[in-house]
Amino acid sequence: MDKKNALRAGALAAGTTLITLLMSSPALALTRDDGDDPGKSLSMASTLGLFVAAPIVLFLVIAGLVMVTDKSRKRG
Repeated sequence: MDKKNALRAGALAAGTTLITLLMSSPALALTRDDGDDPGKSLSMASTLGLFVAAPIVLFLVIAGLVMVTDKSRKRG
């Protein structure tokens, strides 16, 4: 009975995804809209710094603060 329910759930999920994809329209990102004011593009280094290095540094800072302020460990 479990395989039948799993198959039914998979078919429902696949059908829902397919219907959602078919009914959604493309973004049409190539067509400019009135009022668009795009900024200058980012360089490769600034893109990597903003989307890779900054989140890693932020994670490490938060993890470090949590480890320093952890009171559950016995000291001594």
